[in-house]
Amino acid sequence: MDGNRGNESRPVTIYDIAKEANVSAATVSRVLTNSTNVRKDKRERILELIEKYNFRPNAMARGLVDTRSKTIGIMVADVRNPFYSELFVACEAAAARRGYTVLLCNSYCDKAQEKILLEKLTEKRVDAIIQMGGRVDEVCTNREYAEHVKRMTRNIPMLVTGKLDGTDCYQIQIDAAQSMEIIMDYLTGLGHERIAFLGGYGNVISTNEKETVYRRILKERGIRLGELYRQEGSYDYPCGYAAMNAMLEAGERPTAVIAINECAAIGVMAGAREHRLRIPEDISVVSYDNTFLAELVTPRLTGVDYDYQEFGELLIRSAVAAIEGEKLPKIQYIRTKLVVGETTGRAEGTP
Repeated sequence: MDGNRGNESRPVTIYDIAKEANVSAATVSRVLTNSTNVRKDKRERILELIEKYNFRPNAMARGLVDTRSKTIGIMVADVRNPFYSELFVACEAAAARRGYTVLLCNSYCDKAQEKILLEKLTEKRVDAIIQMGGRVDEVCTNREYAEHVKRMTRNIPMLVTGKLDGTDCYQIQIDAAQSMEIIMDYLTGLGHERIAFLGGYGNVISTNEKETVYRRILKERGIRLGELYRQEGSYDYPCGYAAMNAMLEAGERPTAVIAINECAAIGVMAGAREHRLRIPEDISVVSYDNTFLAELVTPRLTGVDYDYQEFGELLIRSAVAAIEGEKLPKIQYIRTKLVVGETTGRAEGTP
């Protein structure tokens, strides 16, 4: 330290400033780093003392009192899912631009593991946690998990890509309702009425919202469909394949199918081909996510895109703002767009 107190030869330390200001050394550090998370009266008192003693901390001293790890923990339901892998990579790049590193935890869709992983991230002293999938996707929040998170967020800010009722988590959600609206508007504009929606569980908030919009638009247009046109299931290839085969073997023939994601869509396409249906001449297929898989299948998938770079940027920007104590909206939404590929066309018999 190169500031001196009165006639004493001993340099003034950050702890001297803290003691005289009646605050912690960490609070003095936050003022020195221009953090907004310090009360106005305390900030003014500290600044007066810094000026009084001409206090200038050296780099090593700043490191000793800075308790931040510059690390953000990210927990995903299953990083093998292209949606999560694309979003994680975008978050990692956005964090690096801000001088942060990220620590990935994968729950493998095992909800019992989520509390354990949260504890491990806390032990690693991450500055914030982002959770994608798992408990935060549930329509009805698990009370025990919410209480656990509520206790944890007293010390660490947490962001979720779904919701956790009763907690202080920041929510950054895909606008699921808007995403289904643009798909339905597009397909009905192509003359489709017999539109199936396959895959996804009703107790997952985004799927639930999509189904609500799907049924509403059909009702508004006076379209009545059999029960098989809406089939719940998982988010993988076998689900799409089985649902498509079940519908066709029961004699139901949609002109368009909305698959819950690309993995399910590829299964839908396989089932359609086994029944000698051409895509898109005989049946159109639309999916969600628009990851690299959309480019790998033939024909190229039409799908809803989330702009992963912007999604990751918003997650990390919000996490850093929360770390800095800045005021944030509790809920922010990611708008979506439809990327038209080669799996959709006009319904048979329409000009």
